[in-house]
Amino acid sequence: MPIAIRPVAVEHHREPLGIGETRPRLSWVVDGAERGWAQRAYEIEVASPTKTETTGRVESAEQVLVPWPAAPLGSRERRSVRVRVWGLDDAASGWSAPTALETGLLDASLWQARMVVPVLPEPGDGGEPAALLRGEVEVHGGIVRARIRATAHGVMTLHLNGTPVGDDALHPGWTSYASRLRYRTWDVTDLVREGRNAIGVHLADGWFRGYLGFAGLRDVYGDRTGALVQLEIEHADGTIRVAGTDRTWRSTLGPVTRADLYMGESYDADRALPGWDAPGFDDAGWEAVEVTTLDPAVLVAPDGPAVRATETLQPRAVLTSPSGKTLLDFGQNLVGRLRVDLPAGPGTVVLRHAEVLEHGELGTRPLRQARATDEVALGHEAFTWEPSFTFHGFRYAEVSGWPGEVDPAAFRAVVLHTDMRRIGTFEASDPQLSRLHENVVWGMRGNFLDVPTDCPQRDERLGWTGDLMAFAPTAAYLYDTAGMLSGWLSDLAVDQHEDGNVPVYIPWADVDPHLPPLGAEAGWGDAATVVPWTLFERYGDLGILERQWPSMSAWVDAFARRAGEHLDFASGGFSFGDWLDSAAPDDQPWAARLPWQAVATAYLAQSARILRDAAMELGRSQDALRYGDLFDRAAQRYRDEYVTPTGRAAFPSQTAYALAIRFGLLLPHQVEHAGAMLAEQVAADGFRIGSGFLGTPHVLDALADTGHAATAWKLLLQEECPSWLYAVTMGATTIWERWNSMLPDGSINPGEMTSFNHYAFGAVADFLQRRVGGLAPAAPGYRRIRVAPLPTPELTWARTAHETPYGRAEVSWTLEGDAFALEVVVPPSTEAEVALPDGSAPTVVGAGTHRFTCAFTPGEAANVAASFTG
Repeated sequence: MPIAIRPVAVEHHREPLGIGETRPRLSWVVDGAERGWAQRAYEIEVASPTKTETTGRVESAEQVLVPWPAAPLGSRERRSVRVRVWGLDDAASGWSAPTALETGLLDASLWQARMVVPVLPEPGDGGEPAALLRGEVEVHGGIVRARIRATAHGVMTLHLNGTPVGDDALHPGWTSYASRLRYRTWDVTDLVREGRNAIGVHLADGWFRGYLGFAGLRDVYGDRTGALVQLEIEHADGTIRVAGTDRTWRSTLGPVTRADLYMGESYDADRALPGWDAPGFDDAGWEAVEVTTLDPAVLVAPDGPAVRATETLQPRAVLTSPSGKTLLDFGQNLVGRLRVDLPAGPGTVVLRHAEVLEHGELGTRPLRQARATDEVALGHEAFTWEPSFTFHGFRYAEVSGWPGEVDPAAFRAVVLHTDMRRIGTFEASDPQLSRLHENVVWGMRGNFLDVPTDCPQRDERLGWTGDLMAFAPTAAYLYDTAGMLSGWLSDLAVDQHEDGNVPVYIPWADVDPHLPPLGAEAGWGDAATVVPWTLFERYGDLGILERQWPSMSAWVDAFARRAGEHLDFASGGFSFGDWLDSAAPDDQPWAARLPWQAVATAYLAQSARILRDAAMELGRSQDALRYGDLFDRAAQRYRDEYVTPTGRAAFPSQTAYALAIRFGLLLPHQVEHAGAMLAEQVAADGFRIGSGFLGTPHVLDALADTGHAATAWKLLLQEECPSWLYAVTMGATTIWERWNSMLPDGSINPGEMTSFNHYAFGAVADFLQRRVGGLAPAAPGYRRIRVAPLPTPELTWARTAHETPYGRAEVSWTLEGDAFALEVVVPPSTEAEVALPDGSAPTVVGAGTHRFTCAFTPGEAANVAASFTG
């Protein structure tokens, strides 16, 4: 079968319309290649409306993020790109299907529209009413193409001539507004008409003005919402008509009488204004808008996809609570909102949301001040309604005020998240292990909603850096996060303090006056190094290291300053440390077994090592020496202060040993003893979790690396609390914040901080994928793959697959008695190093499907570390 080239990918965009790069990098994937196929050369063709040029044949094996081969692009420029390749046999492929790309407004002076502000009443305690804004523009004939670009201080839906534009939700999302306000571009050629055209905006508070954080604050970024919309129409004579928001626009209040991300949304059907977004609507009674100043230099094109509805779920059951309330169970803890077919008639339907039931009633206490309540005042006609300006984390919905008996068929749960492409899967013969992995997937979906948040339901929902630092490798395997996280890292860089310190959540906003003073925060600030390194490791993106280098180095320098000249950190002060260690009291989540100073020393070493390796990749030899020295000094400090000469931890704990082993802090003769001590510590803890946010992601790997796979498996398959599977046995469908978020009797943890959708402890999925499934990167972007499964007699099979930048890689294995069988699918242009669990020498294979067998006896040989080395 001849090979085929998939359409060229442009940077990390799923839809390269309105992009912000002048020289976008290009990638392609080869399908249908024969065993052992590898690329020898390529040719890229770039076509503009006026000419076509090619690179000619380029002798190169590169096919991931290849530099732009033509002149830099300007604003509104369009190109069509395609590629063909030659293999080692020198046979040429056919051309790929063309990919159309188009830039946005790279020159800020091309923004002619102005940001307009509606005149609104003072908000109530549950949120401000949403505003309707509209304007009209006259368009002459000969329309060739039309684009509309829009953003807001707040969140918006966009309408053109009575039709919604796009399917984005909660646009433009949440960025560091003062420095980076994201706009998006839509192709509206089919919606524009000759003559009068009406543009409409429905605008609400969102993150900009609504409640934010956990101190009951609002108006954090500003006290007035605003919208910026620019319509650009290209005519056959070459002229471009530009129109948009300006002083002629008008605004009024509409049917959404209250809209807030935390509190919910209220809708009054009698206040609906049919045709408000269509030409000719009479808006004479509407208020004139105000024009506000906005520096167009802060406007940025998106790096990743928008938030969209990706799935709908039907209720699994209708329940009646002990107090007589009607509850809908959707069978899955999710993030999104309800779509409801509402009957006609008087009355108001009230919808309350929660993740769990407590003794049969809606468990709302963990929501704290977030009401998570939607209200709909019914009208004279039946209609379908879905809120536009809020989202909830829920499995259960309480319905009250419904006329007659509640019809479950009238309800659908709409799942919302950033519309990332799914690229990784895992499953195993143990259904609880597969369910654990699925819980991680759902937790990621719920919390990767424009910003990677800690939780999606209570009055917090912040982009905590420590959570993402721990979870980034898992996320990068499950979904294509490159674009989304690239944008988030841009926010991190602009929000970074002048001294290099990284805020504990990004985008940064001072939403908690009660937080203690924080210095450079170990684990949390390390998102500045770990996340870009993960994107390089998993997607082969060297450019992200180059772009983030100032941020990465500034963070490590700030971290080292906190440690002091002797890297000893202060004995006093506060730090999150190994947050939510399973031994920590419910009201003291920072009270871990391992002092925060030891954790900080280990993480300083880890980030210094990342910078050393990144500097080597970037050709920064002096920086590589400097940060290599810092790593050596931090590792020495850890050994001197927290480890005996034999490798025994001064503060025995799973985290102490795991960080020392995984971060390379020990001398060779200490590693074996430390591994044995870790295994003893896990046994002493009853094969239960004995770590928190910063230690847990490394414990299983540290055990496997030092030849204690059997102990790792006992810990992983433990069902008693604290353990990963305890929540599964309790019916969890997402990852919990606390090991005991719900107690065995079905009551909710009494602490003030309890979430049932918190992905940090879901970092265990990276172990499932890399070590249990056995598929890990051994070179940037999986150009070389490490296949080294870690079987156990408790499983008869496991399989995992990942869509690498070079194509789909798969690993599946079976175990029947002592007969181990392995199948590996290696993508074209890559190779895999396969290590069988019998301890035999690894085998290197090229592209194609390969099968291996061996005899396996548990404990026969240590499983060699499967980690990327740069």
